[in-house]
Amino acid sequence: MGQREKSLTQIAGVRGFKVIATRWESAEGTVYVPVAGFDVPPGKHFVLQLGRRWSARCAKCLAIGGKLHEQLGLRRWRDLPWSTHPVTIEYAPQRVKCHRCGTNGVELLAWADAYQRQTRRLQQHVALDAFSMPLLHVATKYALEWHTVRRAELAAIERWEGTRAKPTLTQIGIDEKWLGRRHKNEHKFVTIVSDLVTGEPVWWGYGRDEATVAKWLATITDDEKAQIKLCASDMHRPFHNAIRADTKLAHIPYVHDPFHVIKRAGEALSELRRSIFFRAGEEMRALGRGTRWLVLRAWENSSVDQQAKLRELFALNGKLARAYQVVEELRMALRAPDRASIVAALNHVLFRTEKRANVPMRKLHDSIRSHFEEIVALGEHRPPTGRIEALNNSWESLVRRARGYRDHEYLFRKLRFITANPVRTEDGTRRFLALGVPPPYALAS
Repeated sequence: MGQREKSLTQIAGVRGFKVIATRWESAEGTVYVPVAGFDVPPGKHFVLQLGRRWSARCAKCLAIGGKLHEQLGLRRWRDLPWSTHPVTIEYAPQRVKCHRCGTNGVELLAWADAYQRQTRRLQQHVALDAFSMPLLHVATKYALEWHTVRRAELAAIERWEGTRAKPTLTQIGIDEKWLGRRHKNEHKFVTIVSDLVTGEPVWWGYGRDEATVAKWLATITDDEKAQIKLCASDMHRPFHNAIRADTKLAHIPYVHDPFHVIKRAGEALSELRRSIFFRAGEEMRALGRGTRWLVLRAWENSSVDQQAKLRELFALNGKLARAYQVVEELRMALRAPDRASIVAALNHVLFRTEKRANVPMRKLHDSIRSHFEEIVALGEHRPPTGRIEALNNSWESLVRRARGYRDHEYLFRKLRFITANPVRTEDGTRRFLALGVPPPYALAS
């Protein structure tokens, strides 16, 4: 082996094998001879023909040696491109009669998995790109078929799932996700159960009723249920009923997400604004037009000009001003540090919204009263409920990036991967780049 082949062997990084020949090929597969020995146009394929240096190893039991059963023909594997040139590895594998397990399988190859025609490192790079790009774009970038890119991505997810421990659930979050209007499924929603400690989704199912949550509860054991100390969700009553119906979880604290509490208050405020301005003639409609998001904005988050506009709006109608004050008091109540403070603040909000004449605020009054204990529990436990809604944002990002998904199980697995591997710390970056890929087969030869 000359110095050139030795250098190429070191670059290829395949232990136990060596580069025995190289050549350039055109896109049609014909041999290309470089002009003057070194001038190669971009796009020409570089073929590395490998040969074995050490004894073969059984791919099933990893036993060394064995009797040669059959010499197979040349096979080719796509590798990572070098500079602007696609690279192909060419090798004639052997079928080995293993002395340990007695099989006649193809030898273990250090650069590729069985039944694959791309090297492991190429598939890893393809999978990394597929997590941040549409599959069609990745396929175009590497000149691969769409299903090849997806298979590489699924294989990477499976390796990652197989190399991590199952998380212990201590705090869970339950939320539903609308599938959109263009899907053809029977159900319009999916329910997602997540780990509030890590923000990672752990289960999903079609529907958003008690039976859907009961399906998830049937998948976990009594010991796993005993470790759950808290449950958080929005104000959807079937989720609460399903947890309370389980004898192992009936006693745990149940907390409502403050985002949905404020969302319901905002709906009441918007309805009151419409009844005041948009259902009272053209003159009042002109005064209230374009103020929806201004009224829903918290006072502390409004600019000086926006606060001045709010004052002008409230001067026209005192009922809307009082309703805005109630919503601001509710925001402060949800930030109360303990149970006594949040109970006192909620009672004050209930007192100000109990009038029957103000229909939208009375609906808010009835809603707060029916969910009083779950809202009060927020002041006692303070779970990281923001991670529940963060999953919705991640879900939407994946759907927009891929322009939709038909396989929701595939979508959920991608959602779990990107949530469990945030690229914000050194450890998260390392886990993301690893993708569960085992180290190279040091003893593959």
